[in-house]
Amino acid sequence: MEKLVYQMFILGTGGVNNIQYLQQALKKGVGGIIYFTRDIKNKEQFCKLIKEHTSLAIIPPFLSIDQEGGRVERTENIHERYLSPKFAFEKGLDFLENQTENIAHELKEYGINLNFAPCADVNTNPDNPIIGERAFADNPHDVIKGVKITSETYRKNGIIPCVKHYPGHGDADKDSHLTLPVINLSFEEMNKKHIYPFEFAVKNDIEMIMAAHLHCTCFDKETTPASLSKNAIGYLRNKLNYNGVIISDDMVMKGVQDYGAIDAIIMGIKAGLDMFIYRDADKNTINTINELVKIVTQDKELTECVLKSNERIKHLKKKYNII
Repeated sequence: MEKLVYQMFILGTGGVNNIQYLQQALKKGVGGIIYFTRDIKNKEQFCKLIKEHTSLAIIPPFLSIDQEGGRVERTENIHERYLSPKFAFEKGLDFLENQTENIAHELKEYGINLNFAPCADVNTNPDNPIIGERAFADNPHDVIKGVKITSETYRKNGIIPCVKHYPGHGDADKDSHLTLPVINLSFEEMNKKHIYPFEFAVKNDIEMIMAAHLHCTCFDKETTPASLSKNAIGYLRNKLNYNGVIISDDMVMKGVQDYGAIDAIIMGIKAGLDMFIYRDADKNTINTINELVKIVTQDKELTECVLKSNERIKHLKKKYNII
């Protein structure tokens, strides 16, 4: 059970002062690692770091990164940034495909096997502080074109694509790193504009979807992050018939922090999440996972959820030869 629970987490390195906690997690079967700019000094150093982590892992991990291009890009110490998705898309579909091909080749060379990209958000709010140029466009049809090209290009090059931020972060007027944004749209409008690209991605067999920390009033009247919502995640599972891996956005973001670490994870598991991101492997994170192991062991419903999630995780790892 300890290995099964640890498989449901992707952890950051925690920085140089906390490296022992990531090493501990790798020896307990953690599902993956996410790398940030702080971890990447140059190509040789980064390749060596990934090999060190892989050698410590008792179960081959997802080796992940946020490499969208432009504002959200982690290799700025190695080379100049790529264009943001919006500007790459505006240069034409061939340009976007070529840029994505270059990103994929670079990531593959480092040893990365999972990229938290592309954004499937439709940037309908010009005052959106967190999406903006990270979205391909302000209409769902163009977003779908961008999502299709980038996800298929990553897939073709052996990089797992993960579309984000379900059910759509484009209409938010606040940053979910700092608070819990509220999306106050009718279900019809939310579905037609914002969920539509995710529905397309599901039909296109997308491997992974990231759930956002924002409150959509069309799913829940009471304040509930979509990432922890049985209604929001249930719609993805039951109405859109998605059986791939659903992962949370970073669980230390303010939009979800107020629920308490253990309670938030349990809500997420029961809602249908398979994996959780924590940007730091530190003492608190490891203690939280160890506490969760004890709780799951004594709870039949949670145990069944963990087993289902592990089947999805194993299926995806097998598909991409992460074995």
